Amino acid sequence: MVDYAAEIRKLEEELRNTKYNKRTQHHIGLVKAKIARLREKQEARRRAVKRAEGYAVRRSGDATVILVGFPSVGKSTLLNALTQAKADVGDYAFTTLSVIPGMLEYEYAKIQILDVPGVMKGASNGTGRGKEVLSVMRGADLALILVDVNHPEHLEVLLKEIHDFNIRINQHKPDVRIRKTVRNGIRIGKTVRLRRLSDETIKAILKEFRINNAEVLIREEINDDQFIDVLEGNKVYMPAIIVLTKADTVGAEEAERVKKQINADVIISAQKGIGVNELKKLVFEKLDLIRVYLKEPGKEADMNEPLIMRKNATIRDVCEKLHKDFIKKFKFVRMWGPSSRFPGQKLLSLKHVVKDKDVLEIHLR
Repeated sequence: MVDYAAEIRKLEEELRNTKYNKRTQHHIGLVKAKIARLREKQEARRRAVKRAEGYAVRRSGDATVILVGFPSVGKSTLLNALTQAKADVGDYAFTTLSVIPGMLEYEYAKIQILDVPGVMKGASNGTGRGKEVLSVMRGADLALILVDVNHPEHLEVLLKEIHDFNIRINQHKPDVRIRKTVRNGIRIGKTVRLRRLSDETIKAILKEFRINNAEVLIREEINDDQFIDVLEGNKVYMPAIIVLTKADTVGAEEAERVKKQINADVIISAQKGIGVNELKKLVFEKLDLIRVYLKEPGKEADMNEPLIMRKNATIRDVCEKLHKDFIKKFKFVRMWGPSSRFPGQKLLSLKHVVKDKDVLEIHLR
């Protein structure tokens, strides 16, 4: 039986010992492709042997945020500070043994916060039920990655485990189209000049994935890792906030030094309430939530309680959130606000993209 883990370690060691430059660029890309293929085979074997049990999480609210960090980093304390939940808190590892939800209400948005067991080295391979935890993360809209100010080295471990579980934080899916064909080999089209990925490397990576005939269109600057991600097609792209916790255990200067060292977004002490309000604001902004107001014909708009939507939501999305029958009964909408060309604009299409603080008057048949 092939020892995939040993082969992966051997190739990873080769990568570490290969200095990146123009001459080695092609070789490095090919080695990365080989590692990706071996990991696919390794995971397929694991699934055949045992199907991991996951945590059942019922989504609620306008968005879902997950707290990710090492054991005892302060996740439960932060959950309580953000949501008034009653999560168990203790100064020892694995206080949280299952998923504990809470609801943050901010700017009229209802944001579900999930506290999960701690993540540690090896989580992506199942250590400490890490696979189940990271599976919950894949279904969230935003991750708060918590790092103890006394252990900034934990961030590198967390980021590696998250990356190895096919989650890409603070990235977007590369604008690359790959269409398999039956003949004519590999044809590559680009709308930008690629500085970190040659045509030769693209073809070698494709052949490693047993693709010998395809049309490739690349519309933005990417590297070999991103191209492999597109080929695998199993990546989740999500925003994240790096949160430095337990700020009350060190001096202000030391906290700022560590924040700069790991490029954290915010410093908090959930125990003392430091930075919690700043974090709430960051969560709302990072989720790209917008407020849409509704009005009935002949009446003033209800400006006290907006409908919370995601950025780039359409009128169809608004109707679906209001009631499942609104789509088939939709006649037209009148609009006021940033996305309308003039006050009271009449629109017959459900495809119109709404903006923050739009006012909608929906007419049904």
